[in-house]
Amino acid sequence: MILYPSVDKLLKKVDSRYSLIMLASKRAHELDAGAQELLPHYQSVKSVGKALEEVEAGEVTIDPDHEEDLGTSTPKPTVQQ
Repeated sequence: MILYPSVDKLLKKVDSRYSLIMLASKRAHELDAGAQELLPHYQSVKSVGKALEEVEAGEVTIDPDHEEDLGTSTPKPTVQQ
């Protein structure tokens, strides 16, 4: 169970729990692969927690124009610049 950031705050940024899980998962994989961290300080030491903190801060969102090769609309992280 995550305590920070709260699920209620996260769902204000992402329209469904499924999309939130997919977005955080993909961003966590990027962080594990060496992607640059977007926040100066994190409360979590784990990559999934860091990804959720980035979503809550508005630094990572779903790219609405992205579609997977199979025609599904699995969320792809978009880093805000």
